[in-house]
Amino acid sequence: MTREFTPTTYEELDPSRRPSFRLALIPVLAIVAFLGIGSAVLGLDPHAPLLWSIVFVAGVGLYTGYSWDDLFDGVANGLLMGLQALLIIFTIYALIATWVSAGTIPGLMYYGLELLTPRTFLPAAAILSGVVAFSIGSSWTTVGTLGVAFVGIGAGLGVSGPMTVGAVLSGAYAGDKQSPLSDTTNLAAGVTNTSLYDHIYRMRTGTLAAFGIAVVAFAALGLQTAGAIPTDQLTAIQAALSNTYNLSPLVFLPLAVTFGLALRGYPALPALVAGVFAGVFTTILAQGTGFVAAWEIFKSGTELATDSDLVNSLLATDGLVGSEWTITVVVAALALGGLLEKTGILAVLAHDLAERVWSSGSLVAGTGLSAIAINLLTAQQYMSIVLPGVTLRNLYDEYDLDSDQLSRAVEAAGTPTGALIPWHAGGVYMASVTGVPTLEYAPFYLFGFLSPLILFGMALAGFDIPETTRNTSGAAPADD
Repeated sequence: MTREFTPTTYEELDPSRRPSFRLALIPVLAIVAFLGIGSAVLGLDPHAPLLWSIVFVAGVGLYTGYSWDDLFDGVANGLLMGLQALLIIFTIYALIATWVSAGTIPGLMYYGLELLTPRTFLPAAAILSGVVAFSIGSSWTTVGTLGVAFVGIGAGLGVSGPMTVGAVLSGAYAGDKQSPLSDTTNLAAGVTNTSLYDHIYRMRTGTLAAFGIAVVAFAALGLQTAGAIPTDQLTAIQAALSNTYNLSPLVFLPLAVTFGLALRGYPALPALVAGVFAGVFTTILAQGTGFVAAWEIFKSGTELATDSDLVNSLLATDGLVGSEWTITVVVAALALGGLLEKTGILAVLAHDLAERVWSSGSLVAGTGLSAIAINLLTAQQYMSIVLPGVTLRNLYDEYDLDSDQLSRAVEAAGTPTGALIPWHAGGVYMASVTGVPTLEYAPFYLFGFLSPLILFGMALAGFDIPETTRNTSGAAPADD
């Protein structure tokens, strides 16, 4: 679960320090400009543009009357909000290295190449990822374990990495959104005061529609991309794997430990740490690696020298120390999000949104847009759920809408879209563990686009949303 966090609402802001809407818009436009110019024009990694953005927002905060201590508290809140994500990133880098050395991921690749074909691979990857994510309640764990293996299998079958990652992410996020074990699903229900199963039920139609369309599209892509894979290529890959690893059933012990704990309801972080220990243990027992050497792999990663260059590149890992780039980007992005919240910029923007909606459908659609905007600005999916979930609750009461309308809007638009943003914690993580840059897999991450689009379409069409008018007195609107 995430650290409890209650954002400051517009009414709670000190009027003497509350930025106007125009002033609040200036740092938002600056952040977009810094990140856009920095990456698209100058070719910089996100680190420098994020630092420019932090300094700019801090300057606005000082201008509006906040002290350095106030701003530091905002940074600290942002980091604490994303602490679980940071720890998972650390752990997953080590886990991937130990699972490669144990033979777990090579074993999944070896048998996957026997069972799957280029035509069936993409829809199968999406569906299997969805089932696993639903079962364990974690899209990140699914991608960091099963997804890494699917990238290797897809490469052996001649399917491009971006397509594979798009299919895996589509399944992982769809399954996560419907799982009662998911932290984001529980968070969305909790911050909106909604029953967990009412929230899941309200999301079901849109989630199934988005995922169903995605699976059909992946099946069509599979038919188009299914070329003739030379038999000797598959044989060479499998030979490189079997000659390097002892692929006995024991190599799947880390998989059984990690997913078994997740299925029993353990949170993602302890389940992943247990998977690291199981990976080291299996490396020693199944592959004959020494104790010290196995823990060196945990820290520094793996480097193979097989006869297959493809296998060498796919199974090269950096271990725990390889998380440096990812961690530094996420820390900077979380700090920026904390500053935006502390200085009242996000609360002012949310208040302006509340003033501009004109119907229950526009409120739901506007809520989804606000979740996406907060993802862009704070780089944190938890913030995209908590901020609109808390600040817009009263407005849903005024429109006499059930709270599950709000919980669906923030999760359908907030949770899956983070992986589309290159500087977002989700986007950085997914690109790092799969080895495919965010902007390369983004066009194929169909569920990330379809989930919010279907939410907007349903909202504006009034489907599954009662049409009501705003009731500022607090009483339910009278029937005609």
